[in-house]
Amino acid sequence: MKAVKKLVAGLGLTVALGLGATSAQASAEGCGTYKTVDGKEAHLACEKAPVDLTNKASIQRGASLFMSYCAGCHSAQYVRYSKMYKDLDIPKELVEKYLMLTTDQVGDHINAGVDPELQKAWFGAQPPDLSLETRLRGNDWVYTYLLAFYEDPSRPWGANNIVMPNVAMPFVLHDMQMNTSKEEYRRNIGDIVNFMAWMAEPQAHQRKIYGFWVILFLLALLIPVYLLNKEFWKDVK
Repeated sequence: MKAVKKLVAGLGLTVALGLGATSAQASAEGCGTYKTVDGKEAHLACEKAPVDLTNKASIQRGASLFMSYCAGCHSAQYVRYSKMYKDLDIPKELVEKYLMLTTDQVGDHINAGVDPELQKAWFGAQPPDLSLETRLRGNDWVYTYLLAFYEDPSRPWGANNIVMPNVAMPFVLHDMQMNTSKEEYRRNIGDIVNFMAWMAEPQAHQRKIYGFWVILFLLALLIPVYLLNKEFWKDVK
């Protein structure tokens, strides 16, 4: 029975690593806390991010929006421009013409369009790299954070955020919010988060497919292993 137990243990490990491993989720505190109008502290639940790594059209839209609104200040240093046209089925010439805003070499990584020293002077710190942000914070946290900006004249950039109070980041999506319907705006934010989730682990969908077949193979293998083990030990008392 030892062999069977080892196989079952290995199967459990495969489940954990293959299908169970997903991007980091928001902490137990959800998306933080906020104060109500009467001064009481209330729990802020994260909204569910519409992440679907099989929806290539959404990821393509998210790539365009990310480069337009985010790449000016934020880098994505673990992702190359060439990865976008190879994996996302975006024609190379379109990537070079519309998405490569910080370089003219398609093999380069996505770097911020603004000098880091200038960013430190403007914001007090260099904006974080966003390659793995959804793995660090969780898809739902990032989605909720991007939806949580509001106008606040007391802040240097005229905006604040419920999820991260007094954040240094300006509300760069303000014009988009003003010029689109509520539904379209939320869809655009979802597309950005979908693209960020893809950046964090481009092979996530393929990994889950491979994990399914590996588990199916191990389940099928369990039958002959069990019968073989039973045959070997049938005469041992």
